[in-house]
Amino acid sequence: MEVLDFITLLIIMAAFFTLINVKYLKLPSTIGLMLLALGLSLFIIGGEYVFSMLNKLATNLMTEYDFSKVLFQVMLSFLLFAGALDVNLNKLGEEKWPILILATVGVLISTFIVGGAMYLTLPYLGLPMDFIYCLLFGALISPTDPIAVLAMIKKTVVSENLESQIAGESLFNDGIGVVVFLSILGVAAGGVENFEAIEVVKLFGIEVVGGIALGALLGYVGLRLLKIIDNEHTEIEVLVTLSMVLGGASVADFLHVSGPLAMVVMGLFVGRKGRIAKVDEDAAGEYVYKFWHLMDEAMNAILFILIGLQIIVINYEMDYFYAAGIAIVAVLLARLLGVGVPLSIMRIKRHFPKYTIRILTWSGLRGGISVALALSLYKENHGFLIDAKTVDIIITMTYCVVLFSIVVQGLTVDKLFKLAAKNNKQVKESAD
Repeated sequence: MEVLDFITLLIIMAAFFTLINVKYLKLPSTIGLMLLALGLSLFIIGGEYVFSMLNKLATNLMTEYDFSKVLFQVMLSFLLFAGALDVNLNKLGEEKWPILILATVGVLISTFIVGGAMYLTLPYLGLPMDFIYCLLFGALISPTDPIAVLAMIKKTVVSENLESQIAGESLFNDGIGVVVFLSILGVAAGGVENFEAIEVVKLFGIEVVGGIALGALLGYVGLRLLKIIDNEHTEIEVLVTLSMVLGGASVADFLHVSGPLAMVVMGLFVGRKGRIAKVDEDAAGEYVYKFWHLMDEAMNAILFILIGLQIIVINYEMDYFYAAGIAIVAVLLARLLGVGVPLSIMRIKRHFPKYTIRILTWSGLRGGISVALALSLYKENHGFLIDAKTVDIIITMTYCVVLFSIVVQGLTVDKLFKLAAKNNKQVKESAD
């Protein structure tokens, strides 16, 4: 199937599934679309012998196109830029230290806790895995997914400061998480015995600092261009922002710096929330924000349909699902410690509302980025770096954690938000 035909099919499915979800399921868009796509996948797998041609067609489609490549080279740039546009810059500045610490120290803590837990427990299932590969799984599953998180908090009741913490952390820790993943993958490829800490630190510094610097440079240039353009020329403004995203992603790839971090910083430069008082003083016109909101909604729909369909191509055994159950518990525990330890230390000098640790723990959704990183290991497997069984175990665990995260946590986190809001209001009233 040609690329255009595949895109057309995905858009048709997104429109059809969205209609079913809005009319009948009435679930949050990301959850409803993914569940419908997952249901279709299970139907295709279950009807393998009855609908053999359909099963073969679906399998060929999902293996023909590299999901990780599609996400990282196309969709992620659009989604991160669109997500950053809606972040309140003033609130982000107020919460800069919690966000910075959670996006770095929190991710590293979670990576080692998950890696250590899986290294100790997998042998009891007859699935022993080298520690470096357990760390690799910890790195790809630790960062929260900004796409899933931002889609969730738009529908919830939460204070602006806490919203900034959740959104800011998810936007930045995804870029940090990708860099940690690549660093560990580099260690695995070169051999643990040849590990040099200075090389890892160098790679980490170039990717992170380079990505932020590139995003700031392109964001500043783009913002100046938007201010020069009259807001009446909306089509030119849209073209400028499109060129920023597409060109920025290409430049980041060429320079080997973090594209996700560059997209986030660019979006913060262009975004208006917290920057100005009046919309008509904004550098970009209202149409630009409507355009990117549409892009965000459309690509979100396509992304979560792709996540739901990925189960068609997963090679699994029952023991892998037992490992996935352990992984879900390990990831939640690691998230609790990765959030709880830094915030408990920071509480010495600053106040955090009650339930903050619980909210940040339960709202840490995983999504397409983790799935894409796991699937990218197939490419490394072709180079005989990781054996096929290890890759299959990692992918199965990743997929199950993502499903649990989006469906279970995504459907229940709003109740936790409301409980926290009610409790904090009561605390305030009693203090008054």
